[in-house]
Amino acid sequence: MTASNPTLHYIFDPLCGWCYAAAPLVEAARALPGLDIALHGGGMMTGGNRQPVTDALRRYVMPHDERIAGLTGQPFGEDYFNGLLRDSGAVFDSEPPTTAILAAQALGGRGLDLLQRIQRAHYVQGLRVADPAVLAALAADIGLDPAAFGAAFAAAQGAETASHIAASRQLLARLGGSGFPTLALERGGACTLLEPSRYLGRPAQWQADLRARIG
Repeated sequence: MTASNPTLHYIFDPLCGWCYAAAPLVEAARALPGLDIALHGGGMMTGGNRQPVTDALRRYVMPHDERIAGLTGQPFGEDYFNGLLRDSGAVFDSEPPTTAILAAQALGGRGLDLLQRIQRAHYVQGLRVADPAVLAALAADIGLDPAAFGAAFAAAQGAETASHIAASRQLLARLGGSGFPTLALERGGACTLLEPSRYLGRPAQWQADLRARIG
């Protein structure tokens, strides 16, 4: 994990509501000069943990989503609450969007841009972000060349995504993180766990404190 610049390691999942809550903090960190951000997709809803959309799932996630909206002001759309969360044909699977983020990262380091677009598509527009065609459209939305993205997505599918998720989970265990999101600041080869939950809804304070840590 050694890097020349200080590095903010971000262990996330594209379908994690609390990662969506932390998105303004990540964006504030991104604005700090001399700070690198390393993305680590943890595969929260992959394999046997994929979740078909059911009434039970909707009842489970909605109180969390409403709390996130209240704490952070992050938007949630009607097409999500009463569209996607009532779409019994949909499956929450974070493997395809993680593959898409790896592909975007390979194309000029655009992974975080695509993560943000995927989160908006999921939580505001209520789109099925496990659908490769939807992911291709979202990649085009952020300006990625469709053919280049398609090739990068195909290359990242399967073994590469599985290896990335496994490495992310190993990192999470080494850091002693408790789930998603986990953020850790690396300086000089040493990592310090941060507490993003303390800063939800306060990105300017988070940015100022992070700046002081790396200054």
